[in-house]
Amino acid sequence: MSRHMLKKAIAPGNRIRVLIVDDSVVIRRLISQALSEDDDIEVVGSVSNGALALARIPQTNPDVVTLDVEMPEMDGLEMLRRLERGGARPRVVMFSTLTERGAIATLDALALGADDYVAKASNVGSLDRSLSNLREELIPKIKQFFVLASREERTANSVRPLALTLGEGSSRGTRARVFVVGVSTGGPTALGTIVPQLPRDCRVPILIVQHMPPLFTRLLAERLQAVTQLKVEEGADGIPVTPGKIVIAPGDYHMRLHNRDGGVFIRLDRTPAENSCRPAVDVLFRSAAEVYGPGVVGAILTGMGQDGLRGVEVVRACGGYVIAQDEASSVVWGMPGAVVNAGLANSVLPLECIIPAVLGRIRI
Repeated sequence: MSRHMLKKAIAPGNRIRVLIVDDSVVIRRLISQALSEDDDIEVVGSVSNGALALARIPQTNPDVVTLDVEMPEMDGLEMLRRLERGGARPRVVMFSTLTERGAIATLDALALGADDYVAKASNVGSLDRSLSNLREELIPKIKQFFVLASREERTANSVRPLALTLGEGSSRGTRARVFVVGVSTGGPTALGTIVPQLPRDCRVPILIVQHMPPLFTRLLAERLQAVTQLKVEEGADGIPVTPGKIVIAPGDYHMRLHNRDGGVFIRLDRTPAENSCRPAVDVLFRSAAEVYGPGVVGAILTGMGQDGLRGVEVVRACGGYVIAQDEASSVVWGMPGAVVNAGLANSVLPLECIIPAVLGRIRI
């Protein structure tokens, strides 16, 4: 199970220490080159399998391990199992292929305690393109777990309270009509915790945006279906939104709601990404507020970045109720932290307390 911990502070003059684990010498060199170009990161080692990595970790004391799945002698999943048994360990970012096999392995890795993953295409083109992809995808995933001394002032000022800062307001006594969830880094584990808490007679629909690529979201829905008696499905254009059904936004599509013939239905589109995300939490939350008004209960869970912040603003303006996951139980307190720092959370709760709070809103 993924660990919950506060961001580690990197002292002035120090850098984030990274160990690269991949059986391809070409990939190891590529990752090393991309990371070495960043002043905040130091590559402290590069090995070809999990067994060598386990031996190297005590010697190099890395803050982060980048980990491939398929390797000889000891693969990434077995290494994760042994790391978890060993207790305290570095953060782990998996490398995943955009295939069904790769998606299954990635979800297995997240269940075993990996903190995040980077999806890699099989054909990345030129060396320059490969390096650019690594800089854009991998480096932010590594840095999300740390507070860098050189960035402290910038980080503190990056999330400013919005002009609209509300208290409990009119949402205090409004019964929930829909439960919407936004989540990113650490999401599969968080969803695996809260979904089983939902009762089989849940009287509202549950709509989820989890930042994941295509295929991954379908497999996530299948895994969640195994832990709940509610119906779980990946969103499809035109399907009805009904009480007691969980719908997960499909990768690479925004998920919106619209009224038609007296009912509410899903509408998917591939309009531009928001917050570099598609699906975006902001899109779902805005749409839910337009359809359900003060009947929206939204939860912003663990995740990197600020997706959900503007959508929450609309939910609150319409009289809805917003819960943010607390920092101690979050893998990364980016998305919920942005909502809390903006003064837009009605409640800030540990993960295990969120569903009881939601059920309280449904039963008002």
